[in-house]
Amino acid sequence: MTENWYSWEGNALILRVRVLPRCSRNAIAGTLGDHLKIRLTAPPVDGAANRDLVRFLARQCGVPPKQVDLISGTTGRTKKVRIDQPKRLPEGVKRNLP
Repeated sequence: MTENWYSWEGNALILRVRVLPRCSRNAIAGTLGDHLKIRLTAPPVDGAANRDLVRFLARQCGVPPKQVDLISGTTGRTKKVRIDQPKRLPEGVKRNLP
């Protein structure tokens, strides 16, 4: 069974996220419809929240930031992110099985 906020493209995890900037800490805050809700401390100014999101997801998935790519949503709160070969998975994500 696949949740509607994530999918797999080969070994790459695709996440649909809703970013909540200027929060007290970085954290996954559950789901909101078909998006994973992520709280970030960074403000949505000059790409700071996007950079914070990439670093946060890289740490969550055990990969370097260069393996996390913001596919769409650079100027909005709703984003699509690709994580190549994650070592760990965010809660609720199931490994893609052949």
